[in-house]
Amino acid sequence: MHTPIVLTENVADTMIALVLASARRVVEVAQRVKDSEWQNSIPNNGFGIDVHHKKMGILGMGSIGLALAQRAHFGFSMQILYHARHQHQDAEQRFHATRCELDTLLRESNFLCISLPLMTETHHLTGQGQLAKAKMKPSAMLINAGRGPVVNEDALISALQQKALYAAGLDVFEKELLPTSSPLLTMPNVVALPHIGSATQETRYGMARDAVDNLIATLSGNVQKNCVNPQVLAQRSKQRGG
Repeated sequence: MHTPIVLTENVADTMIALVLASARRVVEVAQRVKDSEWQNSIPNNGFGIDVHHKKMGILGMGSIGLALAQRAHFGFSMQILYHARHQHQDAEQRFHATRCELDTLLRESNFLCISLPLMTETHHLTGQGQLAKAKMKPSAMLINAGRGPVVNEDALISALQQKALYAAGLDVFEKELLPTSSPLLTMPNVVALPHIGSATQETRYGMARDAVDNLIATLSGNVQKNCVNPQVLAQRSKQRGG
């Protein structure tokens, strides 16, 4: 089911939720309360990291990346960096975003947010070479609510174990369902969600509505919205006309 437009805002919301949960250690400290470990004050080792006025690096600047930049810029006064194949003038004008090379994005970002489709050229785009200590700040956080295989999961686990990264917020994984043996599930600095980027009542209704609209349009020969391969339709239409 290809219904990308209806997902944009909610996936961006999910990424912001992962940013906040990872930086402020929300899951970890909430569990302490449930486990009756709340003392008079939070110990120093329970402190998180500020989100506001930091640098967000967005890997990919499509509709979700743009929605994420909007939230980070206006909601948290963040400086926006991005790496993409093409310059995005809208992001630069509206959010003062700066396009940069991947190495610069890695080096400068406090939050590395991945918003890329999975293609041959993006598979494991973020791997051992990118997640090494020399490339990223040890206080940096990796956020992925795009496609799991864009990140080399073994490299991410290694970076977290070696403290080359502060934390990770993940809604997608290389293999879903995530194996129960994954080290990610035992790391307190990893927020792991079960691919819930679109999991709201309103969005799932919108996805179903778009799917029905797509089906009706296809049967009527008037496919315009959410078409993945318009060139194939054009070719078939030409063949029928001939």
